[in-house]
Amino acid sequence: MIYSNTALFGMVVTPHHLASGTAVKILKQGGNAIEAMVAAAATISVVYPHMNGLGGDGFWLILPPQGKPIAIDASGAAGSLVNLDCYYNEQNIPHRGPKSAITVAGTLSGWQEALCISSEFNIQKQSQISLTELLNDAILYANDGFPITHSQFIATKKKITELKIQPGFYTTFLSNGKIPEIGSRFIQPELAKTLHQLADEGLDSFYHGNLAHKLAKQMLYLKMPITLQDLKQHRAHRYTPLSISHSKGDIWNTMPPTQGITSLMILGILDQLDMSNADTVKTIHNIVEATKKAFIIRDKYITDSRYMNENLYSFLNKETFINMANQINDKKASSYQQLRYSDGDTVWMGIIDKNGLAVSFIQSIYHEFGSGIVIPNTGIVWHNRGVAFSLNPTHILALYPGKKPFHTLNPAAARLKNNRVMVYGSMGGDGQPQIQAAIFTRYVVQNLQLQQSITMPRWIFGRTWGEYSHSLKIEKRFDVKTIENLRNLGHQIELLDEFSEAVGHAGAIVRHNNGMLEGASDPRCNGSANGF
Repeated sequence: MIYSNTALFGMVVTPHHLASGTAVKILKQGGNAIEAMVAAAATISVVYPHMNGLGGDGFWLILPPQGKPIAIDASGAAGSLVNLDCYYNEQNIPHRGPKSAITVAGTLSGWQEALCISSEFNIQKQSQISLTELLNDAILYANDGFPITHSQFIATKKKITELKIQPGFYTTFLSNGKIPEIGSRFIQPELAKTLHQLADEGLDSFYHGNLAHKLAKQMLYLKMPITLQDLKQHRAHRYTPLSISHSKGDIWNTMPPTQGITSLMILGILDQLDMSNADTVKTIHNIVEATKKAFIIRDKYITDSRYMNENLYSFLNKETFINMANQINDKKASSYQQLRYSDGDTVWMGIIDKNGLAVSFIQSIYHEFGSGIVIPNTGIVWHNRGVAFSLNPTHILALYPGKKPFHTLNPAAARLKNNRVMVYGSMGGDGQPQIQAAIFTRYVVQNLQLQQSITMPRWIFGRTWGEYSHSLKIEKRFDVKTIENLRNLGHQIELLDEFSEAVGHAGAIVRHNNGMLEGASDPRCNGSANGF
């Protein structure tokens, strides 16, 4: 993709075109950006099941046309039955199975809280879109099917050995024991029934109603450490997001347990460097070096906010940014020892409606297909975000009942000084802050076109989905001279495919000061930027 799409009455960017279509439909019916996002979130939980689902977590960043931004933390805590004795003789929490499915799924609580905010914004008391209508497309695609994407096929193929032995996975995601082919119809009848139940009983059924009782019964059977009481105690949390004042405007991101502070720190450090005229080598080098600085702070301090004593804004002031920027050697890559390893699959989605209400949103089940467990008789894949905990009781990420795990998820938004509003983000674990920095730097600081900023070749420092490494992984579309110069600076280079999912599924929407909406989607995914 070379050119971005523009529209006047609404713009949607998601990593699956069917989800984009659902959101546009809701906007055309008079729904706002929040309602459209709930509908898109429901659809993409069906049509991109390897990346996200009802059994995962979510984070919202909402920018109203006037007033302060609002963030929603819809992540779940470790179950009350979690016990370190369960992991006796294990160095780490297993990535699959019941021992990884140890935290409450918060996604639906986020949808519910967002719809409450939508209702509060509805000062004209206009008719709201019903929950049944918001879930209608998701039910349709679960019941009647959708074509298998290349992304789902590859994810299943890569992880089939460890996934097929997990409860419910074989019968849900394989066809006669084989991986469904790209383009073949894939149906999820049990998930369709669950979505029907949510439409009839309300989203809170997941935590307090009939569905909660069903989930608790099945989790007991699967020996997951989550109880009915754990579901009942869960709440999505609404708060004012973290922010920095950048030379180009104000930028917002999410609080711990996410790494939102990391994304803000990178942009704050880069703001102290001359990035506007930086060539490709300098741009990559400076972003990677700023990332290393921010990761050191993240790895040392960031966890469930209830277990933190630090003032986060002490890391987000100009003096800190200047000090860190001064430590960057533009002639040599610094050494780095990462303390925290984070990877995972996620979906970022953005919507801005005709009134200027903007939403930046992420939901995830962490690794491909999460824990691999499909809760019996529900079609719900449970996430494995709990693997982010440490089994070392003295570690900052130590596992305790009721504690939230660390999250790589962090949707971003900005209000620029020329009155543009921007929502942007990506999936990609440790890559998320780096991808956000690349997009913001290219589009806002270096004045490249929006779609160009996303389509251009990208990179990621550190781990993707494989074994941890200190290498700088870059798409091989970069020219030979750029690669050679980065090596000469001391970066250990690994080449990726020309359009690699390892560098994320990014997206962005900008509302220009004349009211026009511009959207850009990533050619590395099955998504689209749709407007009307």
